[in-house]
Amino acid sequence: MKTIYLAGPEVFLPDPTAIGDAKKALCEQYGFIGLFPLDKDIKPQPSRFETAMAISLGNEALIMRSDIIIANLTPFRGPSADAGTIYELGMGRGLNLPIAGYSNCVTPYFDRVWQTCADGEAPITEDKDVRDLDGNSIENFGLMDNLMLQGGILASSDVFVARHVEGLERFTDLTAFEEVLKQLKARYS
Repeated sequence: MKTIYLAGPEVFLPDPTAIGDAKKALCEQYGFIGLFPLDKDIKPQPSRFETAMAISLGNEALIMRSDIIIANLTPFRGPSADAGTIYELGMGRGLNLPIAGYSNCVTPYFDRVWQTCADGEAPITEDKDVRDLDGNSIENFGLMDNLMLQGGILASSDVFVARHVEGLERFTDLTAFEEVLKQLKARYS
């Protein structure tokens, strides 16, 4: 059975173990082994910095054991995906692993950045030179997140699912995640 690293911001949720267990159970249902970032034993370290490094290296070790990465790219604490998840996805791509993703938000990246970093109503335009309040260009390709994220996924596995989920359930609804598993099962079974 192929092993899947389950990247995403779920480790920050009030009950990360429950969502991790639910994702791993779905992986098993589709013939995969899921590895959640909390599936490692981190011993207490002398400092917060050393603890952070142990967690980081532990997650990298889990990625190195994996055959595939699925990343939850639902926007987290801003207009884009969780920064740690983005790193893990990039590491997987660098290791030439198949990477797949999903988001429980269908609002295009441009619109989310505009809502966060600009003023007024977003322009309806194909213009690639729309600027934020600081004068910086806003990426405007109609994608779900930064072009490097979606581009890497499309070049790797071409498995990306986006759906609209309201409120806090956007981090616990696993419908899009399950659709990714179905597509990966069809490819790798």
